Amino acid sequence: MWNKMLNRDHYFLGIAIGIILPLVFYLLLWLMDMAVVAWLGKHMLREEEYLLLLSIAVNLFPIKYYFVNLQFDKTGRGILLMTFLETMLYFIVT
Repeated sequence: MWNKMLNRDHYFLGIAIGIILPLVFYLLLWLMDMAVVAWLGKHMLREEEYLLLLSIAVNLFPIKYYFVNLQFDKTGRGILLMTFLETMLYFIVT
């Protein structure tokens, strides 16, 4: 079922991937950071904002996958649009 849904060329699929993937990755990074703080008493990174930037950068992998491997331009553009907007929001907020 997931394979059928992810193998479509739609802007909204790209936008959804571009929003959900960084959120999930940020949650995983934050949980790992909290585990490191509990275990060692230090954060993985100096600034918490770096976790946001790393979570945005994870969108580069599906962008390459949808543009190069599957040649789904609409989905790739949706992910690219969300990556651009998230990056702009990061620099405006921080």
